Parts: sequence; structure tokens; C-alpha cells
Amino acid sequence: MRKIIVLEFITLDGVMQAPGGPEEDTSGGFKYGGWTVPYFDEVAGKVMSEQMKGPFELLLGRITYDIFASYWPHHSEDWPGVHEAKKYIVSHEDRKLEWENSILLKDNVVEQIRNLKQQDGPDLKVWGSGNLVQTLMKEGLVDAFWLKIFPITLGKGKRLFAEGTIPAAFKLSTNKVLPSGVIFANYERSGEVKTGSF
Repeated sequence: MRKIIVLEFITLDGVMQAPGGPEEDTSGGFKYGGWTVPYFDEVAGKVMSEQMKGPFELLLGRITYDIFASYWPHHSEDWPGVHEAKKYIVSHEDRKLEWENSILLKDNVVEQIRNLKQQDGPDLKVWGSGNLVQTLMKEGLVDAFWLKIFPITLGKGKRLFAEGTIPAAFKLSTNKVLPSGVIFANYERSGEVKTGSF
């Protein structure tokens, strides 16, 4: 069985909306798009390159797919293997997918994703895709979070751990603190929440 790995840029207060640019996602009047840019340096780029290495397949929500499909086909030298990788796109409506190796998941999405997990193949990586991630968390389908935590708070915006969050325990598998204060932290699912008392 392969894993579903959620890769996100988040603020200290958990905002994940529009990390890459001002026009990426302005819904809800969000005005801080591109909040990761001042913190990105050569070290961050190297760590990101490691996380982008294959083999992998992508599992994306509709909005993230549109952003990726408008950019990566023209910059594939920066993400080796992204064209060849299968890309599973979750959408409530029928749509034509122009980017090669893109497959639409429209009906019985949770069941289809469970079936994908059971198949042989590389891990499924989820970038962005806020609404999809809420569904994956609610259904207990997330095996790992690879988080890039930035040393800012925004107060408003779509949050990673929102309505789909369920009680679950994780263990830290790898971490790296960058000179900019950004923390790369990978967490693997480790069962149920345990409680106790002091």
C-alpha cells in the first residue's frame, strides 16, 4: 500500500492560503498572497528540490491543478518527472484536463482515493489543495505531513488544520531549521491519540 503525503507551506497560525503569489487565491478578501517569498533562499530551494524528487504521483484539488497546469509544463526542468507522473485531479464537475497524464476523479472520490492507495505504485503527493486535504484528513487517509512552517502569523486565511481535522497521533521523522527561521518538519502517522495525567 502506498502513502498519501500532504506537503504544505503554513504560517505559525496555520494559514496555508496563497503562499506563492498575490493572485494565487484572493478568496475571502485574502491580501497576503506570496507570504513565503521573502523567506525563500538557496537553502530552502535545496530542501524543496529533495521533496520534489520522484518517483511520485500527484493528487490535487481543482484550483491547485489549474495553478500547476499553467506553470509546470513550461518549467519542467525545475521539477524532473512531473510530466511523466500521473496526476489525479479531484473536481465536482466534468472538465477537460490538458496537462498530460492527468486523470479526473469526480464521482465517489473517497472510494477512488482509497482504491488508489491500495494499488502498487509511488506515493501520492498532495500539494496545496486545501479543500481536498480537509476531506483526506476527515477520512483518515493522510499518512504524512511534510510541512514548511514560516515564522509569521496572518490572522486570516484558509487554514490547514480546519474542519477536516480528526484526532490522530504523528511522529516527527525528519526536520531542518533554516537560517531564515523556516522549519521543514515531516510527520508520519503513528496511530491514535493517547492521553494521560500528571
